[in-house]
Parts: sequence; C-alpha cells; structure tokens
Amino acid sequence: MEDIVKGFLIIIGGAEDKTGNSIILKQARQMLKDDEQLTILTTATEKPEEAGEKYLKVFNRLGITNIHVLNINTRDNADDEKYCAVLRSSRCVFMTGGDQLRITSILGGTLASSILEEIYYSGGIVMGTSAGASVMSSTMIVQGLDNEPAKKCTLKMAPGLGLVNSMIIDQHFDQRGRFGRLLCGVAENPRVFGIGIDEDTSIKLYPDMHFEVIGSNAVTVIDGKSIQSSNVSELNQDEILAIFGVTVHVLPQGYGFDLNNRKVLRLKDEN
Repeated sequence: MEDIVKGFLIIIGGAEDKTGNSIILKQARQMLKDDEQLTILTTATEKPEEAGEKYLKVFNRLGITNIHVLNINTRDNADDEKYCAVLRSSRCVFMTGGDQLRITSILGGTLASSILEEIYYSGGIVMGTSAGASVMSSTMIVQGLDNEPAKKCTLKMAPGLGLVNSMIIDQHFDQRGRFGRLLCGVAENPRVFGIGIDEDTSIKLYPDMHFEVIGSNAVTVIDGKSIQSSNVSELNQDEILAIFGVTVHVLPQGYGFDLNNRKVLRLKDEN
C-alpha cells in the first residue's frame, strides 16, 4: 500500500552543518513564506534549553524570523492547549536529536501528536535530525550494535510516529557503521525500505513519495523486495545473518529515489 502524504519530510542523518552554507537547514527558509512559523521541538533531548538556543541561532542566521522553541517534556504538556497552540500555528516543525523513545513515549496518542500529523497532512513541513529522523517512520530502530555484523537479537525496534510507512530510517549511518543493523531490519520485514542517512546528509521526501538527497555524504537504500532467502527467522542471538538477493543503492547529492516505483533518480543539483 502506498503512503498517502501531502506535505514534506526533511529527514537528517545528524551532525548537519550549522555554521557554513547549511544547505540542509536552509531548506526551511526556502520553503517557508516570510510570515510562516517554524517551531523547534526539543522533546527528544534532556537538554532542551541548550538545543533550542542552538537551533534558534542557526535558523535566525538563515533568515527565518518567526521561530518558536517548544519544550514538551511530559504527556501533560503534550495535551495542554497552551503548548499545542504553538504547534497549531506552525507551518514547519523541526525535531532535534536526542532519544527517539522520548519523542514517542511523550507525544504518542496525545493532542500534540495529532497536530503534528495535521501539519504534515495539510501540506506542511516536518524536519528531524538524528533521533528526530528515526522517529518519523511507523517502525523505528531504538537499539542495535554499531560496527558489527547483522544479528537478529541485537536489533530492537519500536513504533514510531508513523508519518511514513514504507521505510525504516537509520542515522549517523556510515560514521557509526550501522549497515549490519539496518540490513537485519529489512530482512525481518522486506516490505519496507531501509534508509541509512549519513551525517550532514538528508532526504527531502516529496508528496509523490520520491526523495532527493541533500548534503555532503550519502544515503544508502536497502530494498528487500528482491531478497531470495535469509536465515533471519532461524537465527539464535549469536548467529550471523545470512541473506542473498538484496538490492542496495548508495546515493550522494544529485540523486534521488522513487519509493513507489523502486527506481533511482538522477537529479539536477540545484542546492
């Protein structure tokens, strides 16, 4: 089943450029009108004031003036109209890094979560970096071994916010050696794409379900539809994953991917 979307997701692999040309974060300025509001949502982090101030300065430098920093750190906050009114006024929401389980456990099933979905499905923009990236999918990775071969029992997943249903997202991908754990996630559910996003790199997902790569590194797409066989259902904790027939694409800026038609796109670099 295809995702039904109307807005844009900008999904960032973490450690994005904040002091230079900032081509990823600059997307917000390019897509927002002068009077439209950007809200920095700091739910993921245990240092909300520090994270909020950091991104406030970056977005101000990039020319956005209508910015609110919103620290929803309890479920009571997430159902409080005072907090939700800030979200409701937003055209773009940026979710900081931290712990993706903080986002889902605090926002899940609340008024704030419903408003976030309304923003997206009414044509708005949702951005997220690191934990704020992983949480956008219906199923998210919350724990797995870095720089290790794929092993079934070392991968832990949980429900995400469900803004997109056709992918599992992993961040800090190449820098932390996360290919094995994402491969295992796709082996467990070949219906979805594994999207591994490097640091200072993002995907911009359009309403028609194609994305373009923006940033200085690469995005790895693991397509499980072509898998011929794997031993993932037979694995014990210490056994190595055996898998063959899986399709892997590595895409830098200037490329994109059509999720509906499972095709790599060559794009003109306009960033």
